[in-house]
Amino acid sequence: MPYRNALLILIALIAATTGGYYSRKPVPPEKPVATAQAPVAPKERKVLYWYDPMTPASHFDKPGKSPFMDMDLVPKYADEETGATGGVAVDSRTVQNLGVRTATVETGTLAKRIDTVGYVRPDEHRIEVVQPRAAGWVEKLHVRAVNDPVRRGQLLLELYAPDILAAQEEYLLTLKAAQRDPADRTLEQAAMRRLSLLGLSEEQIRTLATSGKTNRRVAVYATSDGVVSELGVREGMAVTPSTPMFSLLDLSSVWITAEVTETQASWVAPGAAVEIDVPALPGRVLKGQVEFIYPQLNGTTRTLQVRVRLPNPGLKLKPGMYARVSIRAAQGQQAVLVPTEAVISTGTRSVVIVAEGSGRFSPIDVKIGSEANGKTEILEGLAPGQTVVISGQFLIDSEASLRGTLARLQGAGDKP
Repeated sequence: MPYRNALLILIALIAATTGGYYSRKPVPPEKPVATAQAPVAPKERKVLYWYDPMTPASHFDKPGKSPFMDMDLVPKYADEETGATGGVAVDSRTVQNLGVRTATVETGTLAKRIDTVGYVRPDEHRIEVVQPRAAGWVEKLHVRAVNDPVRRGQLLLELYAPDILAAQEEYLLTLKAAQRDPADRTLEQAAMRRLSLLGLSEEQIRTLATSGKTNRRVAVYATSDGVVSELGVREGMAVTPSTPMFSLLDLSSVWITAEVTETQASWVAPGAAVEIDVPALPGRVLKGQVEFIYPQLNGTTRTLQVRVRLPNPGLKLKPGMYARVSIRAAQGQQAVLVPTEAVISTGTRSVVIVAEGSGRFSPIDVKIGSEANGKTEILEGLAPGQTVVISGQFLIDSEASLRGTLARLQGAGDKP
């Protein structure tokens, strides 16, 4: 009996020990339930061909370096379709390679101020030509070189002219006749008028009457201050009434002729205020007014000339000098404006490339107005707030034109 009790106690101890072990054994956690879906792999875009953005007409069947330029070929994807407006989608990498820059269409007022260039010109109203009134010979030349300065009344040359010498003798004879009969001075006055018509001044005629002696050489004097712009005779040369002996240029006033573009020509009117800066006279701003607008447009430069007259004390303004000219024109009205560099002018139309976002661009025909200070007025085709391309637009426009042409060709080929 005692043996049996001991066996039962031993079995109870073993059972208790085994139950404690299993009660202390960790229970593995349940597996979490997946609540999020697995990421979906992006759909691969189909590449039609590779091309060089600088020569989009050439296509290649695999990527690599362009044979035309030192740049990588870019892919043309199937989902880049040309829109109905002739737009084109450009890969972002291509946009970066082309250096495309954009600007926003805005409203504003064009400052009617024309900044242009001009040149100092002689005042053609102050050019005088010295010619003989009778045939003869230059016996003594006192001014011998072009650009020599002369003063009014300065002796230019001495001329022997038989007709003038005969007219002097005739005048002296009429003087003697008038002295004998003071009541009849008709011949004297006629002879005096003839000497005047032959070029003798009143002082020369008085000297002749006082001395009573003819002068074989007739002195020719300068009629104004200036410089000799043309010299048509030399000492000993025979001359006729049609010979231009001297051309004298008075530089006490000069012209500034400025070039105005064809689009700005309508802004300028006579009397418009002008400020002139001549680099040869640093620190000085010369002021004047538009005196004259030339009636003919220069077909080569497409510019119109305007003229400003300036006084020239000290003769510091020399013909041929360069000048910066600023013309103040009338104030403009509110208008739609874009940077001038955004406009592509083909000669028959004007085009602006509009950025539509997501790499899409569309060429838009516009009607342009005035232009000033880097801005161009848009009369039709754009609205404020749109984004236009101001660099790289020529390549985008050529790409859009090329794709539009290919699309039309493909459409023609699909017709039965």
